[in-house]
Amino acid sequence: MVSLLNSIDTGHEDMIHDAEVDYYGLRLATCSSDNSIKVYDIKSGASTLIDDLKGHFGPVWQIAWSHPKFGNLLASCSYDRKVIIWKEQQKKWGKFYEYANHDSSVNSVQFAPSELGLVLACGSSDGSISILTYSSETSSWDAKKIQNAHAIGCNAVSWAPAITPLFGSNESDNNSQPRHRLVSGGCDNLVKIWRADGDRWVEESKLEVHSDWVRDVAWAPSVGLHRYTIASCSQDRRVVIWTSNDCTNWNPTVLHTFDDVVWNVSWSLNGNILAVSGGDNKITLWDQNPEGNWQCISDVAKGQGQISNH
Repeated sequence: MVSLLNSIDTGHEDMIHDAEVDYYGLRLATCSSDNSIKVYDIKSGASTLIDDLKGHFGPVWQIAWSHPKFGNLLASCSYDRKVIIWKEQQKKWGKFYEYANHDSSVNSVQFAPSELGLVLACGSSDGSISILTYSSETSSWDAKKIQNAHAIGCNAVSWAPAITPLFGSNESDNNSQPRHRLVSGGCDNLVKIWRADGDRWVEESKLEVHSDWVRDVAWAPSVGLHRYTIASCSQDRRVVIWTSNDCTNWNPTVLHTFDDVVWNVSWSLNGNILAVSGGDNKITLWDQNPEGNWQCISDVAKGQGQISNH
């Protein structure tokens, strides 16, 4: 059963593009076309504005919290071509690092699993993906760029979990350091898998099923699961579930064809429920039945708090 826990009046003056809860579920960050990011305390069930972060000069598309072992860090990306990493110190938020080496809108940011260190991936409309890595020894950020990752532009990035799924894998580095790997989606209708190879990133797989721009990708957590799983969604109105046993051979399954463009996909923490939102103004939740078929278990009408279970 899905229930509406809370409704928050953010005070944003324009459309909200992303809302993210931190690792402990105590804070909520939102970003908007009003160029701002707002951070709220939500631990009491009510919402209290902690700070209003201003530093972008265009719509802010996406935000991402780091793992708390690195402190209270929040990354944001914007149409202004910049990525800003914000840090909270003495209960005040300020700029920790600003990256401005993209030639067009930066559409997606996501921190890597904490086992890989403090690393941020950024996808841009200039077609490239930047990987920003923090060195605590030099207190500086190193930037590497995957040029021409997607023709026309990259819309979304998502990291693979650092923990290998629980099955006999063909990967030779099972017992060595966790592999740096991520998935991206772009305006070329493609989903791509990237793997770090020394100081460079190589394209490991190119997944072709979508017939229009891929708007979001989400790599599922692998806690107790027996395979790698990725969800992708597109302006072709479809959500595709990709599965693999070796990160080389991927099998696509169309979860559903919706009535409108699909903007976002997001996995539950244990990777067994997928949330989907799109232009039909609904959020739907999906899981697999014992036969392996995907089924809708709940849908929520956006903005109206209406919840119906199937």
